[in-house]
Amino acid sequence: MPFNRQTILTRALGAGTPEGFRPVLSFVVFDPDGVDAGTYPPRHAHLVGPDDIPHQGSVTITSGLVQAEKTAPQTGGLAVQMPVGSGEGLQAVFGPHGLGLLSIQTCLLPDKVEPYLLAIELARHRIMFFLNKLEDWGLFDLPAETPAIQEFEQARQQFTEALVAQRDTPNGQELVNGYNPRSDALASRALALAMNAGEHLSLIQAERGLRARLSGQAYTEARAHLSRLTPEVPPPGQPVLVPGAGHITVPGSPQVGCAISPSAFSEPQQKAVLAACDFITMPMRWVDMEPVEGKYNFGPTDRWIEWAVRTAKIPIVGGPLIDFRPQAVPEWLFIWENDYETLRDLVFEHVQAIVTRYRRTITRWTVASGLHVNTNFKISFEQIMDLTRVCVLLVRKLHPTAKIQVEVAQPWGEYHASNRRSIPPYLYADAVVQAGLNIDALALRMQMGHAEPGLSTRDLMSFSALLDKFAGLEKPIVVSSLGAPSQPIPAKPYRPRVGAEAEDAYEPGFWRAPWSEQVQADWLTQVLAIACSKPYLQSVCWQELADGPPPGAAPEMPFGGLLQPNGAPKPAFLKFAQFRQMMREGRAPVTIRPQ
Repeated sequence: MPFNRQTILTRALGAGTPEGFRPVLSFVVFDPDGVDAGTYPPRHAHLVGPDDIPHQGSVTITSGLVQAEKTAPQTGGLAVQMPVGSGEGLQAVFGPHGLGLLSIQTCLLPDKVEPYLLAIELARHRIMFFLNKLEDWGLFDLPAETPAIQEFEQARQQFTEALVAQRDTPNGQELVNGYNPRSDALASRALALAMNAGEHLSLIQAERGLRARLSGQAYTEARAHLSRLTPEVPPPGQPVLVPGAGHITVPGSPQVGCAISPSAFSEPQQKAVLAACDFITMPMRWVDMEPVEGKYNFGPTDRWIEWAVRTAKIPIVGGPLIDFRPQAVPEWLFIWENDYETLRDLVFEHVQAIVTRYRRTITRWTVASGLHVNTNFKISFEQIMDLTRVCVLLVRKLHPTAKIQVEVAQPWGEYHASNRRSIPPYLYADAVVQAGLNIDALALRMQMGHAEPGLSTRDLMSFSALLDKFAGLEKPIVVSSLGAPSQPIPAKPYRPRVGAEAEDAYEPGFWRAPWSEQVQADWLTQVLAIACSKPYLQSVCWQELADGPPPGAAPEMPFGGLLQPNGAPKPAFLKFAQFRQMMREGRAPVTIRPQ
């Protein structure tokens, strides 16, 4: 039965808010970032509820206490951006920058009068997270001497010591907000050790998965298992869904490609595509295709598509056709933002015009992207789902042989903590599937390190686990926009929704070290391996082939391309091309784990 508005909002927000209900979770912090805890910045801080769904509430800091006030009577946790592994005594283990400036969270916690110690609750969640993935990935057979297991055991030991030391007062030492600072230091170390162990575990699982995927073993075993359960088995080459497996299994090696900016058409970029891509994605942003109402500009897109079809002879993914992010929408469309019927008609006409023109050349369409975020246009839940349905059905009618996918933006869903009009990403994807829309895949935008909402940096285990979560909807998964920058992007103020006041600077974070060309290449190698190891993943597309003119502007992310503006390859491009060649040859990388 399709989800309705009440089902979605009940699951996202809780059953209701009793009058006068003001539950508060509070957390003690000790000198984070080397600054006074009284001025501790709760970056990207928001509340999370069951199923890791962000929910509304306010997060403030006073006298070394982070206070998170909930608006609904349900258990909750705190998600926050923190430097991990860079504290005293940890730089020798993890390097001068530790594991990075990363977005992490606590477990779900009951309300209580006394504050929690934030470092302990963050470490508790990460230890639980490790154990859960150890079971999910079937890695309990790892030898005890495996570095990831040894490091995790160290984390558990440090965590136990932190729990014991919470209320200790050796030699009359004074507690701070009821806690011993030593407990905070021990818990911070446990958190870093557990997160580092988790990244290593994610890469062990990726190495195993890649071997099974590239050899064909994963697909063969899925077909054989299904044949034992049912007399009806899909023809060879079709995805296999084994009841109870929790995901679909797709045949063949994963495809890797790159998005192309229509405005840039050069010989170096063409050579790069031939050297590194199984397919290309043409973004087809509405602002580029129809900058003036009723006047289309097909020229830049036409030349890339003509080259791809006639010269390169590689498949083309088109879209997103409808994407309401500010950088994708023409100015003239905002005239109709409060007139949904007219907006819907314009969407219909636009999709019809684009698909009709390119249906002979496009093999796969991303029909809609990020409608669930709902921060730029004010539309209701029913209208979000209606636009999704209109786009899918119209493309299916106009181009019956094409593959169709719906794109989920900001898949961790922080936006929902500040925007009641939005739909949490997983619930949106679930609603699309439950509505019976005939889509061939769910697409995820997995970008990190940008000073924009929803693009903060996360660790490798969180990346891997999120893919697994969406795979539970039993549709093939496509990573339609993977990306990180090759230079740090300065933090900037942002507005989480239309009409909101500007908030604190939005810090993009970093992984292992401030973003550089080498860090981008290392990150790309490992996340690409993790993604391609998944049996349900069809393809991965890098967010942008080349940076734009100085100072590195690009439609998706500053410094987010694989090539310099002059076409010179970055280290990430060489890694990307190498990885694609190994996928084509059916060879798994010798090792993808960090030293």
